[in-house]
Amino acid sequence: MKYLQIILLTVFLVFLSKGSEVYARDGGKEARLQRKAARIHASALTIDSHNDTPMWFTDTSFNFGVNHKGKQHSNRVDIPRMEEGGLDAAFFAVFVGQGDRTQEGNGKALNNALKTFEAIHQSVKSNSKKSAIATRSSDARKLEKEGKRAVFIGLENGYPIGSDLGNVQRFYMLGARYITLCHTRNNDLCDASTDTMEHNGITVFGKQVVREMNRLGMMIDVSHISDKSFFDALELSSTPVIASHSCSRALCDNPRNLSDDMLKALAEKDGVIQMCILSSYVKTPLPNPQRDSAQQALRIKYNGFRDLSEDEMTRARHEWYETDEKYPQVLATVSDVADHIDHIVKIAGIRHVGIGTDFDGGGAVSGCEDVSEMGNITLELVRRGYSRRAIKLIWGRNLLRVMKAVENYSVKHS
Repeated sequence: MKYLQIILLTVFLVFLSKGSEVYARDGGKEARLQRKAARIHASALTIDSHNDTPMWFTDTSFNFGVNHKGKQHSNRVDIPRMEEGGLDAAFFAVFVGQGDRTQEGNGKALNNALKTFEAIHQSVKSNSKKSAIATRSSDARKLEKEGKRAVFIGLENGYPIGSDLGNVQRFYMLGARYITLCHTRNNDLCDASTDTMEHNGITVFGKQVVREMNRLGMMIDVSHISDKSFFDALELSSTPVIASHSCSRALCDNPRNLSDDMLKALAEKDGVIQMCILSSYVKTPLPNPQRDSAQQALRIKYNGFRDLSEDEMTRARHEWYETDEKYPQVLATVSDVADHIDHIVKIAGIRHVGIGTDFDGGGAVSGCEDVSEMGNITLELVRRGYSRRAIKLIWGRNLLRVMKAVENYSVKHS
């Protein structure tokens, strides 16, 4: 299936290029690059380590198996567009916003997480001819050969663990294969990158969670956590760690991104940073006070998007998209994304970078605004001279290497 799609794409690109002024001007060089990129993209096992599409799954009217492109307030990921963009696998996030760190708050967070797990499983079950839940590193290739999209699961924010270490294994049994230790605010596991320091890194309980994740075979995700928490995680974990959706701080000075020292330390641990394409993490956005004001008003209206019912979350999501449309942001580009990849390769090495879009959680750049356009990243890398081997490492082999190492540790230490 993937190869047929890529043949059709190649024919289309050649036809398009031959009829253009660009083809005449460069002697067909761009068309040749497009054909080469299409072949590489077809042969690569492509994995996106982070999307927030499950927030749509909780809306029972949403069908994962239908192409939603062009629809009002549409999302960015569904099976038809994964097929169109040649994406074989992705980690679908069970996202829970940070709420009150009380027994009641923890209970609500747990219930919300369980509902999202159930929604993922149900969406995949309803589209079982074209997708399947994946829980092992080997599942990605197996399902690709079967013509199915591999749906891995990650838990974004350790908040639903509450104070019960047993919930880590509970989430593992439901399919989670990584946990992002926190989100935008501190929790009982660690400090966040966008909150004031409270714990000076990872807490005593957070250390227990890291060890339990190592034992079970779950990847530690260091995106969103503070710098001190990051270095604590590297020291504590007996396995390589991932940053499921982050960028280079040297190119975009945002606390969500990793500094060069962090990139080097991650590489020394044999971990991987998965390049995020959320525009404001890729390139510092131009001032847009009306947009900022409107979005802040929504945060206040919906209590920071915490403890919302499914109906409230649906309304909040639609109002947020309306704000996007009314006050559009000037997006970073695929070229800007490749600049980050270039820098990460220079600092950390080709074995330590991958792709984690954050689609449906804000991720989108000009040239790659939904999953159907993922091939444009490959094309830009080909233009820059990346080899077939390097591109395959970036698109999945690096992440699977880490996942396999985590699995192997669990087998030996469970």
